[in-house]
Amino acid sequence: MTETNAQSLLTAELVSYLAGQRLGRLATTGADHKPHVVPTSFRYNAELGTIDVGGHHVADTKKFRDVQANGWAAFVVDDLVSVDPWRPRFLEIRGRAEAIPAGGAHLGPGFGEAFIRIHPEKVNTFGIA
Repeated sequence: MTETNAQSLLTAELVSYLAGQRLGRLATTGADHKPHVVPTSFRYNAELGTIDVGGHHVADTKKFRDVQANGWAAFVVDDLVSVDPWRPRFLEIRGRAEAIPAGGAHLGPGFGEAFIRIHPEKVNTFGIA
């Protein structure tokens, strides 16, 4: 597992990996400090260097309320290149998160207006090289 520093968080190789994936898992904690993780769609925002997480009716979800209450999130994208030999890959992104009420529909089909924006502060990877 490799932890990258703030100067090179999302390299071109990691951005390329993200571009080939469509679902990830968003982990949040709310005001009650209990963990919550859900699969969700996302897009990499090249202009801001952020991960924009969306879907249908995001403003009505626990993940959106958690980000409003806490302001932090973790996001994981993973897959299996092969099962024989066993070759998993993953990218974990942790950072500040914003619950944004409008503007998400442009992210793609199936995205509603509200979305969550993650500002990467820590990145861990495995098998992406």
